[in-house]
Amino acid sequence: MVAPPKSFSIRRRIVALALALLLGAAVVLIVFIRDYAERAADRAFDRLLAASALTIAGAVQVEDDTVIVELPFASFGMFSGRDRVFYAVEDPGGRAVTGYADLSESLPEMTSAGPVFADATYHGELVRVASVGRLTSSGGDADWVTIHVAETQSEREALASEILSNAIVPVVALTLLAIALVWFGIGRMFAPLYQLEQELRGRAPDDLSPVDVPVPVEVSHLVSGLNAFMARLGSAMERVTGLVAEAAHEVRTPLASLRAQAEVAMDEQDPEALRARVGRIHQGAVQASQLVSQLLMEATISHRLENQETDTTAFGTVVEDVRQRLDPDQAGRLVVALPEAVAAAQIRGDRVALREMVRNVVDNALVYSAGMVEIGGSIGEGMMTMAVRDRGPGIAAAEKPLVLERFKRGAASGARAGSGLGLSIVRRVVEAHRGALRLKDRDGGGLVVEIDLPLVGRNPKVEQLRRALGSLSALVLCLLLVDIHPASAISSSYPAPDGSAATVLTIVGTTDTPLFADFIAGFQALRPDVTVHYDEQDSLPMYQQFLAGKMAPKPDLLISSASDLMIKLANDGHAMAYDSPFLGALPEWAHWRNEVFGFTFEPAVIIYNPDRISADEVPRTHLTLAELLETETERFRGAIATYDIAVSGVGYLLASQDQVISSNFWRLAAAFGRVGAVFSGSSPAILNGVADGSLALGYNVLGSYAFARKADGANIEIVVPDDYVLVLTRSMLIPRDAPYPDLGRAFVDFALSPAGQAIAAGQTALGSVVAGANGEWTSEAIAARGRGVIQPIPLGPALMVSLDQQRRKRFLDSWGEIVSPKP
Repeated sequence: MVAPPKSFSIRRRIVALALALLLGAAVVLIVFIRDYAERAADRAFDRLLAASALTIAGAVQVEDDTVIVELPFASFGMFSGRDRVFYAVEDPGGRAVTGYADLSESLPEMTSAGPVFADATYHGELVRVASVGRLTSSGGDADWVTIHVAETQSEREALASEILSNAIVPVVALTLLAIALVWFGIGRMFAPLYQLEQELRGRAPDDLSPVDVPVPVEVSHLVSGLNAFMARLGSAMERVTGLVAEAAHEVRTPLASLRAQAEVAMDEQDPEALRARVGRIHQGAVQASQLVSQLLMEATISHRLENQETDTTAFGTVVEDVRQRLDPDQAGRLVVALPEAVAAAQIRGDRVALREMVRNVVDNALVYSAGMVEIGGSIGEGMMTMAVRDRGPGIAAAEKPLVLERFKRGAASGARAGSGLGLSIVRRVVEAHRGALRLKDRDGGGLVVEIDLPLVGRNPKVEQLRRALGSLSALVLCLLLVDIHPASAISSSYPAPDGSAATVLTIVGTTDTPLFADFIAGFQALRPDVTVHYDEQDSLPMYQQFLAGKMAPKPDLLISSASDLMIKLANDGHAMAYDSPFLGALPEWAHWRNEVFGFTFEPAVIIYNPDRISADEVPRTHLTLAELLETETERFRGAIATYDIAVSGVGYLLASQDQVISSNFWRLAAAFGRVGAVFSGSSPAILNGVADGSLALGYNVLGSYAFARKADGANIEIVVPDDYVLVLTRSMLIPRDAPYPDLGRAFVDFALSPAGQAIAAGQTALGSVVAGANGEWTSEAIAARGRGVIQPIPLGPALMVSLDQQRRKRFLDSWGEIVSPKP
């Protein structure tokens, strides 16, 4: 004998488990706090170190190829007096300019802006070092100046210990308080269970009504399950009671007839009469057996349909199952002519119920007709239709609704054995599967039974509604696109490849529409259900219109080559953060705060017309360009072009970065003024002038446009400067008020994915920013076209310095005075 399971206390289990979890959580939390305290202290002091190094870097000047540093007072004012601070500045040759010369002996020279942090030992003490690079250009070459700032670590260790000690006390106190609350709270939590127990104990044995006792939400699921169980139990009891009553009523007559026939047969002496009597007994037994079998099957089907036992089944399998269960004689009269689509049609429902539905229809056709019985079907409007045709006596029109009731038979059934339950079972199964049943007269005599069943995943009403909404969305989109954009914008719409119009992605960008169309085509190959609406605008007007709220419809994505303006939008709270799964492959300089994402690699290049400038005399550095314009002023008067930085956002961005790096920037600006340079708002306009020969040279043209135009056969040549090369990346952001941010996220993922980067590195020539992309114009291939230092313009708050109103005004005023731009 198996011993009953031992009872246990939920209260004790909960208390023990809670105690273990709380103590474990406290230990884990203390370990986490300790690690967090160290990381927080490191981050805080690292920022101070970086700020100090960048302050010194800002004071670096180059005069006559000599690095000069006038150490700013503020560079060390941010440190406390408890830690020791060391610094060193090295020129491009690795020679000490100022500071502690031996500090940099074990530290690498910088070849990027940084900052880079490292732990080192200096004079026997552990120090934290921040290193930054400063790119300078004073002649034909650009080089890096390295700045190191080091600080001892006693202050950061003290801060980490203070954070940890201050956090441990509340953790211990909260753990003890939580244990007490668990102990006293458990008693209150079990009170509703005692009330529920009293309610159930006071019920009568046959009371299966729902429990109506106020209980907490956590216990309501238990009560709902109990009520559902009692409802099923009550339904089962009613079904059993009804079955017993119906069986007693319907079986009583055939059994009584059998008994009477048997009693008469016992006294029968005539062999022929006895044989006839036995035949009638057999017929009655067959009828009783069929009746009982149908009653049991109806009860089985009712039980399965109530339990909602569903599965996905190919309809041809159900028909084949019915055919195999027939006698060979009957199977020979059955003609299955199901089209391939009908046989493969997937029906969701109870397979046993569907099989019995088909079997009853087929059995009736075989019993009431002597000829062949045909099974056919068709597909239409999300429904599968099965049709069973026979050449029997048929059913009178007035009797067709009646024969669908239980124990009802038509007048044409005659003396044939039957229970009157077959069609009622068919109707029950069809209704449970949300289908339709029709009885029709067959041309030439006979009956046609048609049954409609919904296909898996399709509903005709839903399909009609979807198409209606798609048409309405298309109409609304067309209305929205009428006269809502300024004349300077170029609007293009790319319909969804699958023909739907319910999903629309709106993008506003500065990329030329023919180039961006390749990205749209690639995106729609993955999302054929999306219609893309693209507005092409200039960078500065796009920025101003977005801030003014004049964009209609509101964009789901903004794309611009003026990254400083995009950073300003994000910094001012207009962007939505998104952790793209492709973010890990993106260079650190090409994204900021997970709000602004770069997806191209575009150098600023010099283009020239080979018919007007020979390859031998073409300038290959910024200094030689200034010298050429100074010595050949009349030759190039009115034939040099660059951006009008007051109008072009990307032009202002490139000019401000040139001014930071090159000490020859204002000399070059003066040379532009001397030759009466032509100023334009976009790269394509400069390219057109150089290609047709009206311009000799274009400065700071985006390489992406230049590479693409040259590949198309334009009469231009391209110079990637040999001193330094500014590289910008077109940036994307999802506006915080985007109507469909999910679509914006999907496009960001596509642009950063290998498929999107392959388009950037392909015929668009925009350049792939992610390393290892496939195509001709990868970042590696573009960098290899020149010998200069590749200087990407990093996405970050530093770009906003040039956007300061006073600084921008002074910069534009100085530019205007020197170059005298034409209207």
